[in-house]
Amino acid sequence: MKTLKILGVDFSLEGPQLPDRVLEAGLVVAPSGPGLANDLRESAAYREALRNADWVIPDSGLMVLVWNALHFGRPERRIQRYSGLRLLREILPREDIRTTGATFWIMPSVEERDRNLQWLISHGHDSLTEQDCYLAPVYRPDEHGRVEDPDLLAVIEARRPKVIFVNVGGGVQEQLGWYLRSRLSYRPTILCTGAAIAFLSGGQTAISPWADRFYLGWLLRIRSSPSKFGLRYGKSLGLVRLICQFRDRAPVPDGGKQPDG
Repeated sequence: MKTLKILGVDFSLEGPQLPDRVLEAGLVVAPSGPGLANDLRESAAYREALRNADWVIPDSGLMVLVWNALHFGRPERRIQRYSGLRLLREILPREDIRTTGATFWIMPSVEERDRNLQWLISHGHDSLTEQDCYLAPVYRPDEHGRVEDPDLLAVIEARRPKVIFVNVGGGVQEQLGWYLRSRLSYRPTILCTGAAIAFLSGGQTAISPWADRFYLGWLLRIRSSPSKFGLRYGKSLGLVRLICQFRDRAPVPDGGKQPDG
């Protein structure tokens, strides 16, 4: 698998081949700009999840723009963005994941579950029911800073779906995905694409393929809710400094100690 290391994380360069590859099994994460700017530096559990993922998708447009600007004139060091939303759009129409019991969905709330289920059923996933979903609790890190859910683990072991869609918030979903990947007795595909399904189902402002292609999703989200998303994306600006300072090396946490792992 061809990858490019940015901030100590190996990002996938497979692009159009990703849908076929990820459905072979493995953990897929799509870290956001705020996650890379903050959680990557401060959370050992988050770093562990990204470093152990089978595929890390270059979803952050800011990361891609800054990295490519630093490597202008060096095409072998450039990277193309591939969003979690694009991956969902290319995977969901596939017939091999529409069969009964093939997929399992971790939802953040009853409202989101009902809205997403309605959209999925209307778009060909008509065998899905509430039994194919799990309502995620409010996850609290354990004494080691990790996110775990033994109840969820037991449900998935009993059902053994081919694909698990993790639709909870960034920073948590990567850790939850790694927890499942490291504890399950079999190898499903675990897709950590967070709120991407909400862009399709209407839970968040719609992002068209062209807007996603030209890195405009962040702007549309800020326009839909300036107070919520303006603050969130403002936190990602520290990513510019991190990439300029560390480039392919893992960023040193605040306090100056070299990150573990």
